[in-house]
Amino acid sequence: MIHLPDAQATEEAGRRLGRVIRIGDVIALSGDLGAGKTSLARGLLAELGLAEEAPSPSFALVIPYDGLRVPVAHVDLYRLEDGEGAEELGLDDALFDGALIIEWAERLGARLWPEALKIHISNAAVSGRNLTATVPPSWEDRCPFR
Repeated sequence: MIHLPDAQATEEAGRRLGRVIRIGDVIALSGDLGAGKTSLARGLLAELGLAEEAPSPSFALVIPYDGLRVPVAHVDLYRLEDGEGAEELGLDDALFDGALIIEWAERLGARLWPEALKIHISNAAVSGRNLTATVPPSWEDRCPFR
């Protein structure tokens, strides 16, 4: 577990991920509403070269970013009740030449890719947030949260 004292630290954690992300990677984010999932995604996208602040994809569901060092589809599944509706989003196709960062990834259930880096962000007891990562074998040698 890593303590993130503020939003800046959460974005920096995303930047650390942006330094090691590869085509075909899936980063699965979970946590309560307002826990910092979008802040982490913004840091990752900034590290990959996005000049402006990334909006939350809550209404669009998927925002593709193609002009980055690694193309990324930023996905928000908050409005989906289960993984059934996610099939229509074409997420598998995005992995051929890019990566996925998925907020509310737990909505995919068993449909979540087994090699996804799972990151849970929770509010800390006193202040800030706590980040917990579940690291699959494909991330063991490069995960910045160990």
